Amino acid sequence: MSRTLLLRAALAALLFCLWACSGNGEQKAGRDSRPAPVMAVPAREASVPVVLKAVGNVEPMATVAIKPQVGGAIVAQLVQDGARVAKGDVLFRIDPRSFDLAIRESQAKLERDKALLTKAEEDLKRYVTLKAKDVVAQEQYDQTYAAAKTLEGTIKLNQATLDRAKLDLEYADVRAPIAGRVGTVMLTTGNVVKANEAVACVINQISPIFISFSIPERYLPAVMARQKKGPMEITASAPGDIESDPIRATIASVDNAVDTKTGTIRLKALSQNTDHRLWPGQFVRVGLTIAELDKAVLIPTQALLDGVTGPYVYVIGADGKAEARPVTPGPIVDAETVVEKGLAAGEMVVTDGQVRLAPGAKAEIKGAAGIDAKPADAKPVDAKPADAKPAAAKPAGEGAKQ
Repeated sequence: MSRTLLLRAALAALLFCLWACSGNGEQKAGRDSRPAPVMAVPAREASVPVVLKAVGNVEPMATVAIKPQVGGAIVAQLVQDGARVAKGDVLFRIDPRSFDLAIRESQAKLERDKALLTKAEEDLKRYVTLKAKDVVAQEQYDQTYAAAKTLEGTIKLNQATLDRAKLDLEYADVRAPIAGRVGTVMLTTGNVVKANEAVACVINQISPIFISFSIPERYLPAVMARQKKGPMEITASAPGDIESDPIRATIASVDNAVDTKTGTIRLKALSQNTDHRLWPGQFVRVGLTIAELDKAVLIPTQALLDGVTGPYVYVIGADGKAEARPVTPGPIVDAETVVEKGLAAGEMVVTDGQVRLAPGAKAEIKGAAGIDAKPADAKPVDAKPADAKPAAAKPAGEGAKQ
């Protein structure tokens, strides 16, 4: 009897296991047949500017280190730290008394030698007459002639010394050679300086001003081709600036050689900087538009996935099934990426919920950013097979990076 009870218990356990397995299979089948909820948007078509992004540095158009050109004691400091100066403004004044004395001394010597020259010329005329009558010796005539010519040279020397003394007096007033802004003043009243030694201050010309930046050498042909069509503009914004109001500048020069260490070429843009938003030494974000892509297909960057064979996206077809589509990504434009091959405008691209999908799985589009979306019937353009290798992404577009 115990054996009978044991057989009945085993049979009951077996039936329970079979029932449980059958129930789990039905539940799993139910789950597998349920569409996966995803977020999707249609790929859109638009014209996209090809913009190179770089970090630039603001450089003054001119920098001058002010050094006194004559020696002496500084008797007046007429400029302060950070002052704006115009060309020709007096910055410092050196004691002019020694230069006044030098001018007076040179004038006196010049007047003396002019008087001596007049006397020598009169003597020379008399000796010419006497020599014609053989009254004086040739040696006396030669000495008189040499004395007159020597005084002529001495007068020229004295005139040059006088001009130099006057120039030194002008240099006693240290003036600004350019308009700009003064940095730290390093010499003050009372300092005794030597000519062309100590730097009194530095002036930077900041209006207009240069923006210097570098781009990879592979973009040089495109830049040169674009430059032939007319002036090129850049946009620049400093940290803290409003992005919607960038600074605009015109390309002024392209360096004559590529930097062999970095593989980049340096460009300079000129900004008028009338509002003084730019400051020498400042770092700015630079955007250089070199071309424009017409009818480009754009998708949210978050829709792009990396696979074993390369980049791909999930596309929801008209039948509601997901397809893993290999694509060739191109420029990055803000939060979107240009798709060069593999996708057509209007196709529904999954932006969220890709982890729930597999090729051929059913999907239910819940919408994107509050927009109800439906699958499109558009056909892909130049789609590649699953094992195709993607082309290298090009760092162009408004959000492109070097």
